Amino acid sequence: MSRVAVENFDAADESTDLSGHGGRDTVAIDGMPVERSRFDRGRRRSTDGTESRRAPRLGRCVEGHLLVHMEDGADKDINAGAAFETPPGHDAEVAGDREVVLVDFGKAFDNR
Repeated sequence: MSRVAVENFDAADESTDLSGHGGRDTVAIDGMPVERSRFDRGRRRSTDGTESRRAPRLGRCVEGHLLVHMEDGADKDINAGAAFETPPGHDAEVAGDREVVLVDFGKAFDNR
């Protein structure tokens, strides 16, 4: 028998406020976490008191423009509509005048 699993971020299993810089909503589908992250205009991970991210991200940018800075000096733009994977050791900032909305899948949740 086929099963379709549907979860709604607006009724998330877990929600986290990012100290006034956005938020995260997490749902689980068949035991795998799926997370919607919202980052406010002007947010940059390193200037918000957090070090570079130590976990990879695998996801899709739903809205906005994110500029990713790698520890080795490489930069990469992630724009709305793009699927992405970023390795550990990155900083990121919201570029432009819109918030950024990302959806992350499974492997993005080790050591946020």
